[in-house]
Amino acid sequence: MNLKFIKYFASFISVVAILFSIFAGGIWTYFALFYAFILVPTLELFMRGNTENFEKLEEEIIKKDVKYDMLVWIIVPIQYTMLIVCLYRISHDSLVWWEVLGIMSAMGIACGVFGINVAHELGHRSTKFEQFLSKMLLLTSQYMHFFVEHNRGHHKNVSTDDDPASSRLNETVYAFWFRSVKDGWFSAWHLEKERMAKLNLPWYSLKSEMVQYQIIQAVSLVVIFVVFGPKALLCYIGAAIMGFLLLETVNYIEHYGLRRKLIDGAYYEKVMPIHSWNSNHPIGRLLLFELTRHSDHHYMASRKYQVLRHFDQSPQMPTGYPGMMVLALIPPLWFNVMNNEVERYKATLEGINLA
Repeated sequence: MNLKFIKYFASFISVVAILFSIFAGGIWTYFALFYAFILVPTLELFMRGNTENFEKLEEEIIKKDVKYDMLVWIIVPIQYTMLIVCLYRISHDSLVWWEVLGIMSAMGIACGVFGINVAHELGHRSTKFEQFLSKMLLLTSQYMHFFVEHNRGHHKNVSTDDDPASSRLNETVYAFWFRSVKDGWFSAWHLEKERMAKLNLPWYSLKSEMVQYQIIQAVSLVVIFVVFGPKALLCYIGAAIMGFLLLETVNYIEHYGLRRKLIDGAYYEKVMPIHSWNSNHPIGRLLLFELTRHSDHHYMASRKYQVLRHFDQSPQMPTGYPGMMVLALIPPLWFNVMNNEVERYKATLEGINLA
């Protein structure tokens, strides 16, 4: 019996940290923030992780094991439970403003780690059921357009200047946030407008996913306002913004300074493992359902999280995702570390080509 799936239960430690922050009160409302961006990055500084991949036969068995699927399916009710508990706490308990901010930050981490990250995994699945679960999770961050833009835009244009979600050399994460959020939303509208045109329908048709998403998200905000009140609504909006900014920070670190070659001025080279930064650091791998093995994800987007592979030729991050996200928030330090890594990696690629 395959028990390797058990290691992914480590991701539920984040659920405990988030719920503890919501219920604890006082300074402990910031525990999830401490856990995600101080404790985990510090631990990963001393870890490297393994680079082993499954053998073909074992990979086929694990890929078809439904237990791995159930682990991400169950995130949907967990995420909505955390959201309802958060909103109830904000609306019914007497809290000082800084406790509200602490709870909001905990829910923001939930929106980023579970709401969008797991939605990303499920959004690449082929079944309507799993795609529906993906959209439900994206709704908790008011970021449903990600389903359109990521799958039909980002994966096509990744590591080019045509992709809003691929950061450029010497671009700060703060400038990237503004560009990626804005351009990603407009790109999703453009993609759906093209799809509607092929169906001989106007861009504002109710069959447009983007039109549907705007209506669903607006209704969700009204429901939260009516049921939990304005204070809870503001807290939720803050958490949702934090959630999608965490996503965009991840986008920033995943492709920083990497670009695909333009062939004959007409088309870009095929997406390969060399076009995404990779990390094998173990805690981030488990907490984020292998998102950190991003090189293989872009090489073959349909691969399930549990069988994503390491490639020796992929560029490797100096530390895990949580630590790299913290580093990105301090641009001078980020440029000092990552610009050198980009140059070093380009030199490595040239050496491989010469060989």
